[in-house]
Amino acid sequence: MVQKLGIGEEIYRKLKKKYRINLNEFIAPRIKNKDLFEFIIGVLLSQNTSDKNAIRAYNNLLSNLGSITPEKILMKKPEEIAFLIKPAGMHFQRAKRIIELAKIFSNKEFVTELIDKIKNSSIEEGRKLLMNLPGIGEKTADVVLLMYFNKPVFPVDTHIRRITLRLGVVDKPSYEKISGWWMKELDEKHYLEAHLLLITHGRITCKAKNPDCKNCPIKQYCKYYASRSNKIP
Repeated sequence: MVQKLGIGEEIYRKLKKKYRINLNEFIAPRIKNKDLFEFIIGVLLSQNTSDKNAIRAYNNLLSNLGSITPEKILMKKPEEIAFLIKPAGMHFQRAKRIIELAKIFSNKEFVTELIDKIKNSSIEEGRKLLMNLPGIGEKTADVVLLMYFNKPVFPVDTHIRRITLRLGVVDKPSYEKISGWWMKELDEKHYLEAHLLLITHGRITCKAKNPDCKNCPIKQYCKYYASRSNKIP
């Protein structure tokens, strides 16, 4: 007897059939083999902006510094860092956070201890440790946990939030509710790929404005589509 898939797994399979993930369009997967400091800086640059802008800012830093290390960051003035990361937006605020992180990560003993604690702690403890760092919120912490430490968490960005709310599968639009729904509905081995597929779906089809509902591969599960299907040409 074939076991019926949950909605989340069905959505995952339909998205996987529809899209090909281009890792060059995402900053986090392309730098996941870097040092933790460099990885966190890359993810920090992607907050509240597109990966395209974050990649430009990251490349500017890398080209200018030669390598993105705490020592190289601290050799620069805040305004110099801000200028380099300008494509990501909010560059003065981000520069301040990057310099604060560089000061913390320049302590090698702290970094070694942090990595060891996150590896050997619960997901909640690991998240708390990361969120104690300057500029690290819930989504950034989860991206680090999932992509750098291979922990079974499900980060929620603006695309995933929008898609989930349009699907109508959560009763509250909170980060915790949305992340929790996908974690419950998906096999944890699919978390990373499903995360990237949903973002791809949000960029190409389920856009914030003028979503292409007619060609959506998961419209059969979507309450937003059902509410406007008679209006779609």
